[in-house]
Amino acid sequence: MKRKIYLKMKTLAEARELFLQKFFSLCTGEEEIDCREAAGRITAHPVSARFSSPSFHGAAMDGLAVHAQDTFHASDDSPVTLDIAGGQAVPINTGHPLPRDKDAVIMIENVLMSADQGQGVIRAPVYPWQHVRKAGEDIVATELLFPTNHRIAPADLGALLTAGCPTVRVRKRPRLTIIPTGSELVNLERDDQEVPPGKTVESNSAVLAALGRQAGAEVTVSPLVADDYENIKKYLVQAVDSPTDLVVINAGSSAGSADYTVQIIEELGEVLVHGVTIMPGKPTILGAIKGKPVVGNPGYPVSAIISFEQFVLPLLAAMQGTEPEEPMQLTAQLAKDLPSRAGMEEFRRMITGRIDDHFVTVPLKKGAGAITTLTRANSILRIPAGSEGLARNTEVQVELLRPRGQIEKTILCIGSHDLTLELLHDFLKKSNPSFPLCSTHVGSLGGILAIREGMAHIAGSHLLDPESGEYNTSYLKRYLKDQKVTLITLVYRQQGFMVRPGNPKKILDVHDLVRKDVTFINRQAGSGTRVLLDYELAKAGLAADSIAGYDYEEYTHMAVAVSVLSGKADAGLGILAAARALKLDFVPVTEERYDLVIPSRFLDLPMIRQLLHIINRDDFKKAAEAMGGYSTRETGQVRV
Repeated sequence: MKRKIYLKMKTLAEARELFLQKFFSLCTGEEEIDCREAAGRITAHPVSARFSSPSFHGAAMDGLAVHAQDTFHASDDSPVTLDIAGGQAVPINTGHPLPRDKDAVIMIENVLMSADQGQGVIRAPVYPWQHVRKAGEDIVATELLFPTNHRIAPADLGALLTAGCPTVRVRKRPRLTIIPTGSELVNLERDDQEVPPGKTVESNSAVLAALGRQAGAEVTVSPLVADDYENIKKYLVQAVDSPTDLVVINAGSSAGSADYTVQIIEELGEVLVHGVTIMPGKPTILGAIKGKPVVGNPGYPVSAIISFEQFVLPLLAAMQGTEPEEPMQLTAQLAKDLPSRAGMEEFRRMITGRIDDHFVTVPLKKGAGAITTLTRANSILRIPAGSEGLARNTEVQVELLRPRGQIEKTILCIGSHDLTLELLHDFLKKSNPSFPLCSTHVGSLGGILAIREGMAHIAGSHLLDPESGEYNTSYLKRYLKDQKVTLITLVYRQQGFMVRPGNPKKILDVHDLVRKDVTFINRQAGSGTRVLLDYELAKAGLAADSIAGYDYEEYTHMAVAVSVLSGKADAGLGILAAARALKLDFVPVTEERYDLVIPSRFLDLPMIRQLLHIINRDDFKKAAEAMGGYSTRETGQVRV
């Protein structure tokens, strides 16, 4: 097949307007359903009340129903005696109908009853309709309850039933068909299933289906389709000829040699857009076949979701007569420079939290396939197409993916990576779901600088001072001399060389790294692990530039472990827990101390108090040591 190259990409606004205008009149039908099942559905017609509510004048208090005029002369000096036995006043309970000749209720607390309950004495008058719920006070028969295109909320069900509307006509749910494609994909169906080499678990369809259902659609996911022109075409024809309202083909939308989606849509119908100036999500295809919308959705997870959010969700809403809800936004200070490609509107996943009296937002790693950015992010930053990036400390508008209250209680942790941070996050969420720990990994020195610049609540650090052999304290004196900070030990941990099972290259110490047959994977400059490596090289009298791979960098211990496991490198310096997690062999080098740097002014924040309480608990310490390579013998100890 001839490759299709993006020649006429549309902006996001142009593409969305073209797509929605094309299918402006494509609304779903309507159906009548039990109102008890109508929460979340969209009204297809105006809904009017059949009954008034209340349908009678009723008592709003327990007391005596009276004719208000009989009480007008009551006062402390001239009490009025009401004849209960003769019917001048009638005992009544809250919610009961008012007798026809009565127009007010006296609260029982304001009545002095006679011993035989036949009389009641009052010392204050009541006015007409006092403590009475009048008929129709809430709902009047024939009045409009809900207009067309109203999304029915749970509380609305009470109004429908009270107003005599046991059924309601609503928009039918739009029917969405998702076709996952890709010869490299496999379905994960069992807990014990292994993924063949070179294959990837298909997950996009589950995510997109959940988004579709959340938007009110009935979703069908077709079987996984291999990258074959005729096979994909067959499934697309079947989908278009079915009762479905909208078809999404996931993957195959780009310009690769096995990306057939655009040619198939072109053959069967019309391609409206191929290529949108957004990152991720550029390869999106918008088309029409037999009057039905067809979306060619990119295959990378982040691209797939952004494309779906920007085009499919608005169309699903329009089919039901509504619009997607606008996300909440807040102003935040950007924690680091954020370069961007001019001409492309970029969507960056962020972690946002409150520092003192303002919000700070930190970018997560970039990449259309970085699915963890979707799970860890609590906000999104949209960088305009005309921008080449944003500078650190710039005030930006972020869209919230979590409630604002949770973002205000988020603990921003920037610095060195350690697996116990993830454990600590889990313990925090179990003890108080409002206190998430969100960590980004920029190395120990990067974390200390983030503390200096007011961009984090805590920083993880394990910076070794080669002269004193101490950890972290000399760096705090150098970089944070103008701030009052507290240094608290989290764990001691084993650092060493992670190698493939069986240690096939027989790597035993730092001298083996300079061998011609050994490739190394390093941590980034400024990380404590990089400092440790340079320290060990200096002790051994070895030059860094003699190591193949010294300049190949990763930002976490797990990323280094993956590089070794995949064969990209023969060895990498990291913690025992990471090696154990991926079943790698481990050659010990040293034990080091990993501390938390916390500005002292944050120690009284509720989430920081909870964090410090947890790290001193025995169950947290036992869980950390069970991961392997950790000692908690001084966990919680204040160093500075």
